Parts: sequence; C-alpha cells; structure tokens
Amino acid sequence: MKDLINPILVEVIRGDMVESFHRGAAIVVNAQGETVVAFGDVNRPIYPRSAIKPLQAIVLAESGALERYKLGNEQIALACASHSGESRHADGVRRWLEKIGLDESALECGVQNPSHCHTRIEMIRKGIEANSLHNNCSGKHAGFITVAKHNDEPIKGYIKRSHSVQKSVLKVLQELTEEPLQARPFGTDGCGIPVVGISLHGIASAFEKLASGNFDSIARQNSAHRICSAMAEFPELVGGENRFCTVVPLATHGRVLIKVGAEGMYAGMTVESKPLGFALKIDDGSRRAAEVAMGWLISKFCDLDTAMADELKPWLQPEVKTVANMSAGVIQPSIQ
Repeated sequence: MKDLINPILVEVIRGDMVESFHRGAAIVVNAQGETVVAFGDVNRPIYPRSAIKPLQAIVLAESGALERYKLGNEQIALACASHSGESRHADGVRRWLEKIGLDESALECGVQNPSHCHTRIEMIRKGIEANSLHNNCSGKHAGFITVAKHNDEPIKGYIKRSHSVQKSVLKVLQELTEEPLQARPFGTDGCGIPVVGISLHGIASAFEKLASGNFDSIARQNSAHRICSAMAEFPELVGGENRFCTVVPLATHGRVLIKVGAEGMYAGMTVESKPLGFALKIDDGSRRAAEVAMGWLISKFCDLDTAMADELKPWLQPEVKTVANMSAGVIQPSIQ
C-alpha cells in the first residue's frame, strides 16, 4: 500500500519530552467547496462509522414519517446520537418506539451496557439488565425502523445492505459526498449496519452542505435545517454527560455541531453565516487524539469568543494525570 504517510497531529507530552504521538488526516471545507486547510491524505477512503449519523438522518427527515407519527427534534437528535445509555437516552428511544407501535425487540443493534458510569452503577445496584435501548446507536436504529414502517417495508432485517432503508441511506450519502460509493469498500459497523469507504474530503463537504442547506431541493434544505436545529436544541441527547459532542454545542450556543465516530473519527460543522465542514481521522483509532485534533480545528476556524474558548480549554489540551491526580503532562496539537 503506497498511501501518503499522514503527519503527526497530536503529541502526548510527559515532563520534558514527547512520550507518544498520533498521526492522522484532517480537512476543513467552506461553502464554496474550497479546502480551507488539509493535513495528510484526505482523499483515501476510510470508514466514517458513527460520525455520519447526521447525514444518515436525512432519510428519516425526508421520509414523511416524522409528520405521520408526530415525531420532533428530540427524535431527530437521538437519530444522530452515539449516546451514553443514560436514562434520558434509553427512555427517549423507548417512547419513540411506542409512538410507532413497537418496542425494543424491534431493534437489531444488539445489547450494550451504558458507557455512562453512574447509570451503569445504578442499574447494577437495582438489578436492572441492559438491553438494546442502551446501545449507543439505538436512536439511529429507531430512525431506520420508523422509515421502514412508514414505507410499509419489512422491519426485520432493516440493517441488511439489501434492505430498502439502507439503499436509501447509501443513495443520500453518495449524493452528499459526490463520490462513487457503490464502487467503494464495504464493511459492517459495530451496530450491524453497512459501512462504506468515504474520503474525509467527501465527508467534510457533506457536512458543510448540511450546515448551509446548499441543496436544489427545498425538501432537502428543510431536512438539513431540521437536523442542525435538533442537534443544537438537544445536544445532551446526541452525546451525554461530559461528552465532547454535547460540550461543544453547549459552549458555542449551537454554532458548532460535531459528531464522534469509532476508531478516531470526528466530523462536524459550523452553523452560521459562513458555514464550514470538518472531518478528521486518527490513524491509530485514538479517541483522545481525535478530540484534541477536533478541538484544535474548532479553536482555529470557528471564531470562538473568550468565554467559549475557556469552556473548551480542558478538552483542547487535556492534562496527563498521575494515579494521585497530579499533573504530569499534556496532550496537545503537534507543534509541527
């Protein structure tokens, strides 16, 4: 494989030297489709994983199912979420499924324990077992199920690549990224749905379009606006307590919306008069490095005021701590 060797984006400093580092690629795209900045190979196909849930949610927003089942921004935010399995997440998806006459048995994402520590401890204390509602992707799956039911398509097997819902998702992704995704590598995501290779350039461009609503179709413009509004209105549903996907929109008053993906992926957008799209991938799959790199992009290109910058500072250069909680170093963007 003769791929470009990606640059070091993030360094871990302990004491007087760099202890470890993370290579990766990143790109920022503006409303004119121009590359504002790029590091590394941003054209190589990668699996974006959960970072593209806001793009996948377009299928739900355009289907007519939201109006039919009287669903709103809370459900859209959950469809975009990689949530922590808190009660507000699991209960929110449960109520959603009840609205369409189903329950968690329809979910094919699998059982997952909550990543939220206090929720997990409380469930153990009460003898409550986790179920599919606690899966971080349960909201996205509820969205797919809702579209299938609205279209009178089979619900069982909605995660298969051959299902009409997944075909619709792939079509939307291909339109937004303007890339020949049918010819790209395919795999299976952690929650069981198909995942396809997309370039960081295509992902960033798609998020910029989502932010600007730069589409010929009025229906797609409205869907894009609704998805951005939902993520800004319910950031605590998109991530959860002390999650970067929640902290950033809260700190920026909804101006900056981001979405994590597995294996060192992040994507995001600025929702303002000069919209931007972001995408990055850390080669070794490190989330800590991805958050620092994403934080650097946000601080550099999103015109944060002092209050916003101060609120995000712990995320932009997190400290390396000893077991006794003493400062031993810092994780920071590479000086290169």
